[in-house]
Amino acid sequence: MTGVTAIKVMTWNIHGGMGPDGLHDLDRMIGLIRLADPDVLALQEVDSRRERGAEHPLALLKRVLGHHGVAAAAIVTPDGDYGQVLMSRWPMTDTQVHDISVLGREPRRAITAVIDAPSGRLFVLATHLGLRFSERRRQCSQLEVLLDRSDMTTVALGDFNDWMWPGSVQQVLAAKLPGRTQHRTFPARFPLLKLDRIYCRPAHALMASNVYPAGGDISDHLPVVAQINPRP
Repeated sequence: MTGVTAIKVMTWNIHGGMGPDGLHDLDRMIGLIRLADPDVLALQEVDSRRERGAEHPLALLKRVLGHHGVAAAAIVTPDGDYGQVLMSRWPMTDTQVHDISVLGREPRRAITAVIDAPSGRLFVLATHLGLRFSERRRQCSQLEVLLDRSDMTTVALGDFNDWMWPGSVQQVLAAKLPGRTQHRTFPARFPLLKLDRIYCRPAHALMASNVYPAGGDISDHLPVVAQINPRP
């Protein structure tokens, strides 16, 4: 597409920085992110409780990568917090953290923001949905309301914990955001399930996508990257 400068978006459940080898190593996570070089980055299971007194992962990412960022802590304890972050190469406006928790289940959040990229504005929703089918259905209803707020090119990305079709997250979100990645991402070393996805509207805004198999040495999920045209 002549004249189009795509925005590279990436989602990755980093499992708290804990690899399948049992090592907690944020440096190798950052190394892969640098290799992918995303413009917009959504990370799930960001955990500052692993090392007492250590720099918060969001502060570390901002310092090393030099991006704008917002954190959404779902769990806060005296020794730190646990949740997700959304980062951008460019300034973000209208950033909001939404509580999409279901009573009796693990707290969950969604982050929304407008990315002011040089090639166009992008509405982004980043999230990490629950483990139960009924829980995800309720959370999807909340996401639909948030997605209806945008009339610009829109992207939803994260770990949707969804692998079923009838009545699933895929079915609900595909009606709102018809463009979507379909890579197998979990478990990372022998991926079978398409838990981690990037959805977009309009469908042809999604130009290309891929996974990074090297992520299997760092987390139990593979990272997904997509090229998005903000002005399709």
